[in-house]
Amino acid sequence: MNKEPLALTFDFGTQSVRACIYDTHGECLALESKKYEPAYYSSKPGYAEMDPAYYFDCLCECTKRLVKEYPDLLSRVEGIELDCFRDSAVLLDKDHNVIRPMILWLDSRMAECKKPLPLLSRTLFSLVGKSDVIRLNRKRTMANWIKENEPENFAKIDKYVSVSTYFIYRLTGELKDSPSDFTGHYPLDYKNKRWYAKPETHLQGQIFSLRRDQLVELVDTQGLLGKISEEGAKATGIPAGIPLFAGGSDKSCETLGSGVYDNRYAAVSLGTACTIETVTKKYKGPQPFLPAYPSVQKDVYNMDVQIYRGFWMINWFLKEFGAYNIDDLITTDVTPEEYNKKLFDIPAGSDGLLLQPYWGSPLEHPEVKGAIVGFSDYTTKVHFYKAIIEGIGYELRVAKDNFEKALGHKFEAIRVSGGGARSDEVCQILADLFGTKVEKLQTVETSSLGAAMGVFLSLGVYGSAEEACAKMVRVTKSFTPNPENTKIYDALYANAYKGLYKALKKTYRYLYQFGSQK
Repeated sequence: MNKEPLALTFDFGTQSVRACIYDTHGECLALESKKYEPAYYSSKPGYAEMDPAYYFDCLCECTKRLVKEYPDLLSRVEGIELDCFRDSAVLLDKDHNVIRPMILWLDSRMAECKKPLPLLSRTLFSLVGKSDVIRLNRKRTMANWIKENEPENFAKIDKYVSVSTYFIYRLTGELKDSPSDFTGHYPLDYKNKRWYAKPETHLQGQIFSLRRDQLVELVDTQGLLGKISEEGAKATGIPAGIPLFAGGSDKSCETLGSGVYDNRYAAVSLGTACTIETVTKKYKGPQPFLPAYPSVQKDVYNMDVQIYRGFWMINWFLKEFGAYNIDDLITTDVTPEEYNKKLFDIPAGSDGLLLQPYWGSPLEHPEVKGAIVGFSDYTTKVHFYKAIIEGIGYELRVAKDNFEKALGHKFEAIRVSGGGARSDEVCQILADLFGTKVEKLQTVETSSLGAAMGVFLSLGVYGSAEEACAKMVRVTKSFTPNPENTKIYDALYANAYKGLYKALKKTYRYLYQFGSQK
């Protein structure tokens, strides 16, 4: 009888949750998923809120189906790890009840932060050119928005936690989490993987308006967070007592699940948000003013740059502009696959249509708006669609170039995952645009795979991330750059895209502030 240990993973995405059982060879033996309906509520334009209990209930639907359909597999599970979308805080009162619906990372509201930081702090930030970045970070911190707009709720906060911490609490009864899960707007010393000792007075920690006693215990990667409690077992159907190990955020798990255990490779995630990531043993930010984040790997950091509205823009396009006209009738049920088939009907560079994907403000470019330039009378919807993919690719290339400059070498290949990676056409466009080989793996669900690898590392099945990658990650298809297309993209990137932000900076800022007045 096969006694090989198995790993159970919970992957909380922005649109759905997945519960999977993996073996030590990287094979997903069982998968149950639940799409959120809805993923969040918007009481005002740009708002995104949800009761975190709803996401947990969706997980419980998945786990109960696993228990029913795969009891033999579940009996061999020796550890659990969860990964979760980032930068979405849950407010808990003294009884550990949720105070208000959580505000998701997709939410675009901003705090006003009328009360300035101390003069000395402002002077120091100004001297190092950080004033705009700090100002934007303060405004984006939901604790500051709640403090200004819901002071009664702010006063109730006993613990200010990541949504992943909330899930861990519901499963184990423990208020603990991994440092990797606090990527975002929290007073975390990323280099040392610990909270600032007194964040309310620390130079950088003070921008988050939180006290040390409002923050939870941190457990380093591969450490034990707790075991499934009796209450957790009752809710999920999973047997009590199975250990839950400290892992990493969804993006960190994606990186490991893509086989990126060192910086010869980079991982690109083509999901709701698009990211490019690699790892480094030395603490090294991916670009000025951006930190490196604690990795799901031990003693390793993630270099990570995110496009906040990544392949979300594909759904946005299909919803707003994607319908085809057929005999004067409009069909609205259009899938990405229909457009993907037409991508190579349009030449590289989309006949001069260029898109800058600032549908969400990146940290390094505060107060921006998206832009599309180069429309002509022959521009079609397919041009627009391809320009979105190319625009995301150009912005990822900016980060890729910065990574390679910081590391001192070129990447051997880019590993792709996420929903967008299902398209061979998209993968080829990225290979052409990056001028680097792009590799597709045995699964696009690399977050779940990375979490499973974390379980086996925690259990000691594998002694290193390199060994786990060798056993569990397989390249199934490669895309080599087309030299002619790469030449076109290189020219557009150097002569048009790279200068676009600088040329439009004042216009972006005015339009951003104009839109914020609504």
